[in-house]
Amino acid sequence: MYDGKVALVTGASRGLGRAFALDLAQRGARLVLLARSAGTLRQVAEEIRERTGGAAPQVIVADLATPDGPKQAVRELKALGVPLDLLVNNAAIGTQGSFLARDLEPQLRAVAVNAGGMLALTHPIAADMVARGSGGIIVVTSGAAFSPMGYLASYGATKAFQLYFTEALAEELRGTGIQVMGAHVSNMDTTFGEGPTAAVDPKADQPSDVAARVLDDFARGRAASYPGSFMNRVLTWPSRVLPRVTVARVATAYARKRGLDKVVEVGAS
Repeated sequence: MYDGKVALVTGASRGLGRAFALDLAQRGARLVLLARSAGTLRQVAEEIRERTGGAAPQVIVADLATPDGPKQAVRELKALGVPLDLLVNNAAIGTQGSFLARDLEPQLRAVAVNAGGMLALTHPIAADMVARGSGGIIVVTSGAAFSPMGYLASYGATKAFQLYFTEALAEELRGTGIQVMGAHVSNMDTTFGEGPTAAVDPKADQPSDVAARVLDDFARGRAASYPGSFMNRVLTWPSRVLPRVTVARVATAYARKRGLDKVVEVGAS
């Protein structure tokens, strides 16, 4: 499915984005990589070139948190003159800790990247795909999208936005030839935080395993992907059957037990 296709991966400089890029390259995709960290992004592009023996992926350096970031990315995509077959919306910023204890600016930046930047990039790309009658969009969300959870309040809200947007867009584009899928990931062993997630959860999933599962699910035409352990999917069920106030209380107690009430700069891609 991916051989010869042109794919854009956002947040491709590290973590899950890097894993998506490496996996897609192995599957024969032609890559465009986007992130705000130029040096690291070019290192990933060179790593892919060395692994595949082909040309290095195209690189776009843009900050999706700024109003001009998505516009700049779209301009550079058009300048390449190659229509996109797949958009992997992976770029994200996380925020952890008490809402009031954390500075406001990083939380606003998380909203800008996870919601606004994703929306601004998807709109023109999806429109072009619809005009051509083919294409695919993967939006990387989180288990945090399904349950209101204290200490992940603003981050979880952005992921809920992504979840609802993805499911609604999939229905809007049904019958157009465009496939839209949400990938609901759980804890991963990445440097998305100040240290590896595995330091918090020794059972954290490997990004390479998560990326492979998501791409396999997309190739199978699934509407949603739940990579990782079976518990990743199980944990999405309470919000569907219990009162939301109960879910929020239980989820917040769970977050506190895991130490998520401690303020941490969770990072960006």
